[in-house]
Amino acid sequence: MEYLNNATSGNPLPAGSGTVNKILCCECGVPIEPNATNMCVPCLRSHVDITENIPKQAVIFFCRNCERYLNPPNEWVQCGLESKELLSLCLKRLSGLKQVKLVDAGFVWTEPHSKRIKVKLTVHGEVMNDVVLQQVFVVEFTVNNQMCDDCHRTEAKDFWRCMVQVRQKAVNRKTLFYLEQMILKHRAHENTLGIKPTAGGLDFFYATDAHARKMVDFLQAVLPVKVTNSKKLISHDIHSNSYNYKYSYAVDIVPVSKGSLVCLSKRLAQQMGHIAPVCLVTKVANSIHLIDPQTAQLAEVQNMAFWKNPFEAICNPKQMIEFIVMDVEFRDQKAFPGQGPVSMRHTLADVWVVKASELGLDDSTVHVRSHLGNLLKPGDTVLGYDLRDANVNNGDFEKLSADTIPNVLLVKKSYDKTVRKQNRNWKLKHLAEDVALDTDIENDYNEFLEDLEEDPELRQNVNIFKDSKRQQMPVDTNDMDDPSVPRITLEEMLDDLVLDDAEMGDG
Repeated sequence: MEYLNNATSGNPLPAGSGTVNKILCCECGVPIEPNATNMCVPCLRSHVDITENIPKQAVIFFCRNCERYLNPPNEWVQCGLESKELLSLCLKRLSGLKQVKLVDAGFVWTEPHSKRIKVKLTVHGEVMNDVVLQQVFVVEFTVNNQMCDDCHRTEAKDFWRCMVQVRQKAVNRKTLFYLEQMILKHRAHENTLGIKPTAGGLDFFYATDAHARKMVDFLQAVLPVKVTNSKKLISHDIHSNSYNYKYSYAVDIVPVSKGSLVCLSKRLAQQMGHIAPVCLVTKVANSIHLIDPQTAQLAEVQNMAFWKNPFEAICNPKQMIEFIVMDVEFRDQKAFPGQGPVSMRHTLADVWVVKASELGLDDSTVHVRSHLGNLLKPGDTVLGYDLRDANVNNGDFEKLSADTIPNVLLVKKSYDKTVRKQNRNWKLKHLAEDVALDTDIENDYNEFLEDLEEDPELRQNVNIFKDSKRQQMPVDTNDMDDPSVPRITLEEMLDDLVLDDAEMGDG
């Protein structure tokens, strides 16, 4: 301890004097320089302690899950060891610092796992008769573990404040599989407390309404959806006039998927460039992409336009049957005035097909005008809809004349599914890895994988990873000999993170 004398002596020393007159301490009699208290430093320390109101031990709380410290009353802040943020937090825990002047503060090194933080402080305090004392001392902080509110809600699996319910009323689930990959690619699920798969979609649980709204905005940006919200009062404090609500968002996805056959209303068909009412869905992204198989005319139905004039699938991909191509004759692809855009990726052709189940039993062929002329050749197998035997219950479809309804519509070329599945050396990630799939869902998932192989534009929005187990297996070359078989190249695949690479290499 040292003292700083701010008082000036009454009798100035004579000029040229190099010595200072000393006095005896009034307590112990030791010669000292004159000061206002007439006491030496040890005696003054025994009588006055400027740090008596400052606690020498204190407690701070630390959350081990999120590694944050409690800043009373209820704020949790991120601080590193021996950082200025942690030093400020420790000084706020000392209530007696207001009575003295803090001159210096710093950390004293301790073991990181000791749960102790020591801070060395230097303070000035004014005592008797305008005398300022300086004292250096150490305050020891004990770090106690306490779970913060956010982590406590996360650990409570059933807790949620906001829920986003994603549903699609469709037989095929390919659109939901596409949405799952979009969520994984853009990491839109980072703030979720939990994800629960259901029969018709997914449920996302959140702790705050802001995180739930962020997910809803993401869904509206990637798919045509309709959102409805509701809230339920949980508690109400009449004294502070505060309310506690639980919010729910219901997100309905359009009930169609890629490969679905739809029938447009007369008004909507006119708005889409006088496209034929019976169309195929080629893609479901932020809008619905349609194509007329008989003219290769394209149309794009936006989100608002769909919900003003909604339509459903009159035939879904599970109703497609196999046809054998007997002959193909190309046609000139010309656009007429008033027609919408025409696809340049497809070629119109007259195709004569026979049902695969009737091959050899009935020699009569069916004439089909198709947009798959660039893919088909005699002997190929193609999937399509037979509208002659289809049981369609749709008001707009019943209004059409029989002359405008085609007998058969071809959707896509068919390949050997077993061989394609065996030669598939890539994989996708999922939100829930340990979910058991039934037969119907597994078939829909395999169709989604086939769509990824056949559509390069669809693959741009999906992260495809190399399957190390598949790549080490021998590849069947029977299917690889056909250059028309769609496949994903190694340049389009990403390397998956494998934690046991060294162990696999040693094996």
